[in-house]
Amino acid sequence: MENKNYGSFEDYEKSHCSLETSLRTGLDEIVSFSGTYKNYCVCIVDVVNSTKITATLPREKMCKYYSIFLNAMALIAKEFGASVVKIIGDSMLYYFPETSDVYKKLSFADSLECGMAMIDAHRIINTKMSEERLPHVDYRISADYGSIMTAKSVTSLNDDVFGSSVNICAKINSLAESNGMVIGGDLYQIVKSFIGYDFKPVTDCSIGLKLQYPVYSITRHVE
Repeated sequence: MENKNYGSFEDYEKSHCSLETSLRTGLDEIVSFSGTYKNYCVCIVDVVNSTKITATLPREKMCKYYSIFLNAMALIAKEFGASVVKIIGDSMLYYFPETSDVYKKLSFADSLECGMAMIDAHRIINTKMSEERLPHVDYRISADYGSIMTAKSVTSLNDDVFGSSVNICAKINSLAESNGMVIGGDLYQIVKSFIGYDFKPVTDCSIGLKLQYPVYSITRHVE
Protein backbone atom coordinates (compact mmCIF):
# COMPACT_ATOMS: atom_id res chain seq x y z
CA MET A 1 0.00 0.00 0.00
CA GLU A 2 1.27 3.47 -0.83
CA ASN A 3 2.75 5.34 2.11
CA LYS A 4 1.18 8.79 2.01
CA ASN A 5 2.54 11.82 3.84
CA TYR A 6 -0.46 13.71 5.16
CA GLY A 7 0.07 17.43 5.78
CA SER A 8 -2.70 17.67 8.35
CA PHE A 9 -5.49 15.72 9.98
CA GLU A 10 -7.88 17.32 7.48
CA ASP A 11 -5.85 15.88 4.58
CA TYR A 12 -5.91 12.48 6.26
CA GLU A 13 -9.67 12.66 6.77
CA LYS A 14 -10.30 13.74 3.16
CA SER A 15 -8.21 10.88 1.84
CA HIS A 16 -10.13 8.29 3.82
CA CYS A 17 -13.45 9.83 2.88
CA SER A 18 -12.40 9.46 -0.77
CA LEU A 19 -11.51 5.82 -0.19
CA GLU A 20 -14.86 5.16 1.44
CA THR A 21 -16.63 6.76 -1.52
CA SER A 22 -14.69 4.56 -3.95
CA LEU A 23 -15.62 1.43 -2.01
CA ARG A 24 -19.28 2.42 -2.00
CA THR A 25 -19.60 3.51 -5.62
CA GLY A 26 -17.39 1.03 -7.43
CA LEU A 27 -14.10 -0.83 -7.43
CA ASP A 28 -11.31 -0.62 -9.97
CA GLU A 29 -10.69 -3.82 -11.92
CA ILE A 30 -7.34 -4.58 -10.31
CA VAL A 31 -8.24 -8.28 -10.43
CA SER A 32 -10.71 -9.44 -13.09
CA PHE A 33 -12.28 -12.88 -12.85
CA SER A 34 -13.08 -14.90 -15.96
CA GLY A 35 -16.37 -16.09 -14.49
CA THR A 36 -15.87 -19.52 -16.02
CA TYR A 37 -14.58 -22.67 -14.38
CA LYS A 38 -12.48 -25.45 -15.87
CA ASN A 39 -11.05 -28.60 -14.38
CA TYR A 40 -7.29 -28.66 -14.03
CA CYS A 41 -4.56 -30.51 -12.21
CA VAL A 42 -3.12 -28.03 -9.70
CA CYS A 43 0.05 -28.51 -7.64
CA ILE A 44 2.01 -26.91 -4.83
CA VAL A 45 5.65 -27.47 -3.86
CA ASP A 46 6.54 -26.16 -0.42
CA VAL A 47 9.79 -25.99 1.59
CA VAL A 48 9.83 -27.89 4.89
CA ASN A 49 10.67 -25.82 8.00
CA SER A 50 11.88 -22.86 5.95
CA THR A 51 11.18 -20.27 8.64
CA LYS A 52 13.43 -22.04 11.13
CA ILE A 53 16.11 -22.73 8.53
CA THR A 54 16.35 -19.19 7.21
CA ALA A 55 15.92 -17.39 10.55
CA THR A 56 19.68 -17.05 11.10
CA LEU A 57 20.67 -16.39 7.49
CA PRO A 58 21.77 -12.93 6.35
CA ARG A 59 19.37 -11.35 3.88
CA GLU A 60 21.62 -12.03 0.86
CA LYS A 61 21.99 -15.70 1.80
CA MET A 62 18.26 -16.09 2.38
CA CYS A 63 17.51 -14.62 -1.05
CA LYS A 64 20.00 -16.99 -2.65
CA TYR A 65 18.48 -19.95 -0.78
CA TYR A 66 14.98 -19.27 -2.08
CA SER A 67 16.27 -18.32 -5.54
CA ILE A 68 18.02 -21.66 -6.05
CA PHE A 69 15.05 -23.68 -4.87
CA LEU A 70 12.23 -21.79 -6.58
CA ASN A 71 14.03 -21.36 -9.90
CA ALA A 72 14.81 -25.08 -9.97
CA MET A 73 11.18 -25.94 -9.28
CA ALA A 74 9.91 -23.48 -11.91
CA LEU A 75 12.31 -24.88 -14.50
CA ILE A 76 11.10 -28.44 -13.89
CA ALA A 77 7.43 -27.42 -13.88
CA LYS A 78 7.72 -25.64 -17.22
CA GLU A 79 9.64 -28.58 -18.69
CA PHE A 80 6.54 -30.73 -18.13
CA GLY A 81 4.09 -28.21 -19.56
CA ALA A 82 2.93 -26.56 -16.33
CA SER A 83 2.07 -22.89 -15.93
CA VAL A 84 3.62 -21.33 -12.84
CA VAL A 85 0.95 -19.18 -11.20
CA LYS A 86 2.79 -17.53 -8.35
CA ILE A 87 5.31 -17.78 -5.56
CA ILE A 88 3.79 -17.65 -2.07
CA GLY A 89 6.58 -17.20 0.44
CA ASP A 90 8.53 -20.46 0.25
CA SER A 91 6.06 -22.34 -1.96
CA MET A 92 5.16 -22.37 -5.64
CA LEU A 93 1.69 -22.83 -7.11
CA TYR A 94 1.41 -24.24 -10.63
CA TYR A 95 -1.11 -26.05 -12.81
CA PHE A 96 -1.31 -28.05 -16.03
CA PRO A 97 -3.50 -26.36 -18.68
CA GLU A 98 -3.71 -29.47 -20.87
CA THR A 99 -5.46 -31.42 -18.10
CA SER A 100 -8.67 -29.51 -18.82
CA ASP A 101 -9.37 -32.44 -21.15
CA VAL A 102 -9.79 -35.46 -18.88
CA TYR A 103 -9.12 -37.80 -21.82
CA LYS A 104 -5.59 -36.45 -22.35
CA LYS A 105 -3.99 -39.06 -20.14
CA LEU A 106 -0.49 -38.02 -21.19
CA SER A 107 -1.07 -34.59 -19.63
CA PHE A 108 -1.95 -36.23 -16.32
CA ALA A 109 1.14 -38.42 -16.61
CA ASP A 110 3.15 -35.22 -17.10
CA SER A 111 1.77 -33.84 -13.83
CA LEU A 112 2.91 -36.95 -11.96
CA GLU A 113 6.27 -37.11 -13.70
CA CYS A 114 6.82 -33.45 -12.89
CA GLY A 115 6.48 -34.23 -9.19
CA MET A 116 8.79 -37.23 -9.50
CA ALA A 117 11.36 -35.08 -11.32
CA MET A 118 11.22 -32.50 -8.54
CA ILE A 119 11.90 -35.24 -6.00
CA ASP A 120 14.73 -36.67 -8.13
CA ALA A 121 16.28 -33.18 -8.28
CA HIS A 122 16.68 -33.08 -4.49
CA ARG A 123 20.32 -34.18 -4.55
CA ILE A 124 21.30 -31.79 -7.36
CA ILE A 125 19.62 -28.83 -5.66
CA ASN A 126 21.36 -29.55 -2.36
CA THR A 127 24.70 -29.90 -4.11
CA LYS A 128 24.14 -26.36 -5.34
CA MET A 129 23.15 -25.27 -1.83
CA SER A 130 26.40 -26.72 -0.47
CA GLU A 131 28.44 -24.93 -3.13
CA GLU A 132 26.86 -21.67 -2.01
CA ARG A 133 27.38 -22.58 1.67
CA LEU A 134 23.64 -22.62 2.27
CA PRO A 135 21.53 -24.96 4.42
CA HIS A 136 20.09 -28.22 3.10
CA VAL A 137 16.57 -27.90 1.64
CA ASP A 138 13.70 -30.39 1.88
CA TYR A 139 10.27 -29.96 0.35
CA ARG A 140 6.83 -31.49 -0.15
CA ILE A 141 4.66 -31.72 -3.26
CA SER A 142 0.88 -31.98 -3.41
CA ALA A 143 -1.49 -32.24 -6.37
CA ASP A 144 -5.21 -32.54 -6.99
CA TYR A 145 -7.75 -32.18 -9.76
CA GLY A 146 -10.90 -30.14 -9.88
CA SER A 147 -12.80 -27.02 -10.82
CA ILE A 148 -10.72 -23.83 -10.93
CA MET A 149 -11.47 -20.26 -11.96
CA THR A 150 -8.77 -18.11 -13.50
CA ALA A 151 -8.29 -14.41 -12.88
CA LYS A 152 -6.10 -11.72 -14.42
CA SER A 153 -4.36 -9.04 -12.39
CA VAL A 154 -3.04 -5.72 -13.63
CA THR A 155 0.00 -6.29 -11.39
CA SER A 156 0.96 -9.68 -12.88
CA LEU A 157 1.58 -11.16 -16.31
CA ASN A 158 0.37 -14.58 -15.17
CA ASP A 159 -3.18 -15.71 -14.57
CA ASP A 160 -4.09 -16.47 -10.98
CA VAL A 161 -6.23 -19.47 -10.06
CA PHE A 162 -8.93 -19.84 -7.43
CA GLY A 163 -11.21 -22.59 -6.24
CA SER A 164 -11.69 -25.36 -3.73
CA SER A 165 -9.18 -27.59 -5.54
CA VAL A 166 -6.45 -25.00 -4.92
CA ASN A 167 -7.43 -24.82 -1.25
CA ILE A 168 -7.46 -28.61 -0.89
CA CYS A 169 -4.07 -28.90 -2.60
CA ALA A 170 -2.62 -26.46 -0.07
CA LYS A 171 -4.25 -28.29 2.83
CA ILE A 172 -2.99 -31.77 1.95
CA ASN A 173 0.59 -30.61 1.31
CA SER A 174 1.60 -31.14 4.95
CA LEU A 175 0.56 -34.81 4.67
CA ALA A 176 3.42 -35.56 2.29
CA GLU A 177 6.69 -36.87 3.66
CA SER A 178 9.77 -34.71 3.24
CA ASN A 179 10.84 -34.92 -0.39
CA GLY A 180 7.66 -36.82 -1.17
CA MET A 181 4.39 -36.26 -2.98
CA VAL A 182 0.70 -36.71 -2.19
CA ILE A 183 -2.37 -36.45 -4.40
CA GLY A 184 -6.02 -35.87 -3.57
CA GLY A 185 -8.78 -38.39 -4.15
CA ASP A 186 -10.16 -36.70 -7.26
CA LEU A 187 -6.82 -36.88 -9.05
CA TYR A 188 -6.29 -40.42 -7.80
CA GLN A 189 -9.48 -41.59 -9.53
CA ILE A 190 -7.99 -40.47 -12.87
CA VAL A 191 -4.43 -41.78 -12.46
CA LYS A 192 -4.86 -44.87 -10.26
CA SER A 193 -4.50 -47.23 -13.23
CA PHE A 194 -1.29 -45.60 -14.49
CA ILE A 195 1.60 -48.05 -14.72
CA GLY A 196 4.90 -47.22 -13.03
CA TYR A 197 3.62 -45.75 -9.77
CA ASP A 198 2.65 -46.99 -6.32
CA PHE A 199 -0.24 -45.28 -4.55
CA LYS A 200 -0.80 -45.71 -0.82
CA PRO A 201 -3.58 -44.19 1.32
CA VAL A 202 -2.07 -41.65 3.70
CA THR A 203 -4.93 -40.43 5.82
CA ASP A 204 -8.28 -38.81 5.32
CA CYS A 205 -8.13 -35.03 5.32
CA SER A 206 -10.92 -32.93 6.77
CA ILE A 207 -11.80 -30.21 4.26
CA GLY A 208 -14.84 -28.79 6.02
CA LEU A 209 -17.34 -31.25 4.56
CA LYS A 210 -19.28 -34.04 6.23
CA LEU A 211 -17.17 -36.71 4.51
CA GLN A 212 -13.42 -37.08 4.88
CA TYR A 213 -11.32 -36.60 1.76
CA PRO A 214 -8.92 -39.43 0.75
CA VAL A 215 -5.25 -38.61 0.18
CA TYR A 216 -2.60 -40.88 -1.35
CA SER A 217 1.18 -40.87 -1.42
CA ILE A 218 2.75 -41.54 -4.79
CA THR A 219 6.14 -43.08 -5.50
CA ARG A 220 7.78 -44.71 -8.49
CA HIS A 221 7.13 -48.43 -8.72
CA VAL A 222 10.26 -50.47 -8.14
CA GLU A 223 10.39 -54.10 -9.30
